Amino acid sequence: MPDPARPYDVALLGATGFTGALTAVEIAARAPAGLRWALAGRSRDKLEAVRARVVAAHPDAPAPELVLADVGDDTSLAALARSTRVLTSTVGPYVLHGEPVVRACAAAGTDYLDLTGEPEFVDRMYVAHHAAAVASGARLVHACGFDSIPHDLGVQFTVAQLPAGVPLRVRGYVRAGGRFSGGTFASAMTGFSRPRQNMAAARERRALEGRSDRVRIEEPGKPHRALDAWAVPLPTVDPQVVGRSARADERYGPDFSYGHYAAVKRLPIAVGGVAGILSMVAAAQVPPLRRALLSRVPQGEGPSDAQMAKGWFSVRFVGETADGAERVVCEVRGGDPGYRETSKMLADATLCLALDDLPATAGQVTTAQAMGPALRTRLERSGISFRKV
Repeated sequence: MPDPARPYDVALLGATGFTGALTAVEIAARAPAGLRWALAGRSRDKLEAVRARVVAAHPDAPAPELVLADVGDDTSLAALARSTRVLTSTVGPYVLHGEPVVRACAAAGTDYLDLTGEPEFVDRMYVAHHAAAVASGARLVHACGFDSIPHDLGVQFTVAQLPAGVPLRVRGYVRAGGRFSGGTFASAMTGFSRPRQNMAAARERRALEGRSDRVRIEEPGKPHRALDAWAVPLPTVDPQVVGRSARADERYGPDFSYGHYAAVKRLPIAVGGVAGILSMVAAAQVPPLRRALLSRVPQGEGPSDAQMAKGWFSVRFVGETADGAERVVCEVRGGDPGYRETSKMLADATLCLALDDLPATAGQVTTAQAMGPALRTRLERSGISFRKV
């Protein structure tokens, strides 16, 4: 039911950026009649331009209102958080700009979503704001784009195809074609440049959260053959998200392990991919090189519609019981991962959190933990498929 104290069901902060504007259009495409929503950012002129784009694309959808808010102005963020039931942020890199928004939502009891793929940020937000969010009833849901919805919900879907109550192992193999956003690249480079801060944040979180002997994440190893391809470990936030979902759900079994890999057809490409990542990590340690690379992929810009139409992704999950008695292969498949599908995922997660009948959760939670099958249903309606192969 509408909350008279909160004029909006949903507010989108960062709507004037490239991915933010795409997400605004996707929210409008799915908005039920009567949805009360707002676009938030620093510039009214830019917000008005995005609203005009939204209205032109979906003239029958409820039009968003406009709210001025700035991540550098705590007063404006507190007012925005108090005005909405769900606040979705596309303002990154999150480790630099994200905490004031999380803090405002945790204090106001407002559900929060973002697109971060930054492990340091996720861990620091748990340490700093999980307890406050539990107390206020806010749900803090990070990584609601290609990081990490296909992987988190894909593993949950795969586990559901296997027997309950037995040890399980799942491995995810990612294939994709398309450009990633400037914001994603900036977040990755920022994360690569902060190895000590990443490790410190992880240690602080472990000290509060404790370890789980029931759930294990596979250590990165050498490339190996799997599913007619070479599997290369991916240094992303996704395994950590999957692990947290598994710790929160006994359905993953008494002993659960997950490994996360890129799947490429030829070994030279696999080796080249590893070398490329190592080169980016090395370059991120040198500020002039980092700035030069970031200037090549500016934030707020993205590909054309024609370029996005060529993008695609497929994640195959091999799940098996520890004794090898049962094995399944499942797949999550969609279009352009960096922009088009990410904006769909964020829009679907936003509306799912705002409107659907969901389990009672609070604090920092994952998409599988907070939304699970309800979000998967929305994603399937948006053209992102989940299937047993």
